[in-house]
Amino acid sequence: MARPRIVIVGAGFAGYHCARKLARLARGAADIMLLNPTDYFLYLPLLPEVAASGLEPRRIAVSIPATIGGGVRLVLGKATGVDLDRRRVQYTDPEDGTGELRYDRLVLALGSVNKLLPIPGVAEHAHGFRGIFEALYLRDHVTRQVELADATDDREERAARLTFVVVGAGYTGTEVAAHGALFTRDLLMRHPRLADDAVRWMLLDVSDRVLPELDMRLSRTADRVLRERDVDVRMGTSVKEATHDGVYLTDGSFVPTRTLAWCVGVRPDPLVADLGLMTNKGRLVVDEYLNVPGRPEVFACGDAAAVPDLTRPGEITAMTAQHAQRQGKLAAHNVAASYGVGLQRAYKHHDLGFVVDLGGVQAAADPFGIPLGGPVAKAVTAGYHLLAMPGNRVRTAADWALNSVLQRETVQLGLVRAPEVPLDTALPQGERIR
Repeated sequence: MARPRIVIVGAGFAGYHCARKLARLARGAADIMLLNPTDYFLYLPLLPEVAASGLEPRRIAVSIPATIGGGVRLVLGKATGVDLDRRRVQYTDPEDGTGELRYDRLVLALGSVNKLLPIPGVAEHAHGFRGIFEALYLRDHVTRQVELADATDDREERAARLTFVVVGAGYTGTEVAAHGALFTRDLLMRHPRLADDAVRWMLLDVSDRVLPELDMRLSRTADRVLRERDVDVRMGTSVKEATHDGVYLTDGSFVPTRTLAWCVGVRPDPLVADLGLMTNKGRLVVDEYLNVPGRPEVFACGDAAAVPDLTRPGEITAMTAQHAQRQGKLAAHNVAASYGVGLQRAYKHHDLGFVVDLGGVQAAADPFGIPLGGPVAKAVTAGYHLLAMPGNRVRTAADWALNSVLQRETVQLGLVRAPEVPLDTALPQGERIR
């Protein structure tokens, strides 16, 4: 009999961990193919540290060939379509070539892209925060704005360049604002001409509090740290219109700025809508075994899948890395079970707690429901990330140790320009194929 072929589309938290576990379960008895635009797994939770020049991008880009294990073939490319009847996945490779992968089992771990809202000017003037390109762009952009502010004698232009607006007070936006405030504080130390100028970070959200999805105690901790760093936290407020010179807010005010970071959330990869399958809130409907109804050979997990939350009947699991990683592993288990290796298991997961890194020695965490703040939460957060990362742990820990005694490096490299990171990118994690 021909060896079964298993194709996994996407190497985010769900796809990467699915491939790793399948490699161990299959033990060479199946051809496993992992289709992804890049040759690395991106550890997204530490992306704000890259944007604030706290970590080098390679620290959070874990090599797939070096860590995935034997038995998995990496195919570089972006999925462009799926022929469910012929069991084929079409893709475009890094050099604009096209290809097709046949499968016996398919795992769709497509991930998510920036969430867009119909607000005038946002698509043209805002930048998302889903990948290394966007983090590098923001790092260079913030550095450049401080340097350009130093170069001008126009007070109004200075104020605009030293104003940074972040929209979205969830995990990402809160961490970007918290790390950003420390980053610009270090930048200004190198520009004595700006000693009398105030740097202004703004964090906006339509919700009534920071980190609305977390426990109120964690929300209060994050809010306090942000305000201590002079971040202008405005809840119940968002952007009404964005222009080149600034943003109009829903409270009627105008804020002159050259920086608009868009962290309002994510939406499933657009390919989900093209599959012709049932969706829920834009996510692919699956059962508790991560199987697509009517397609026993197709599984889906992570942000692109509407997985029933058995701990909250009637709801679907949240789009978090914690769920994606565990669903990826379960998808691997159930794919193997479909070939008679073990028994299928339903997805049922209780959150073990959350961590929010606020930069410096500050963090907010609630491991096993115990709310923590300050240096203790920081230690828990660092430990969690080091355990969760599938590679680069020693180098990341070394960078953190050096950062505690050395000054932050604050040079702009000019590797990524604004046209290369449009807000409406349709690639998972904001990445380009080339």
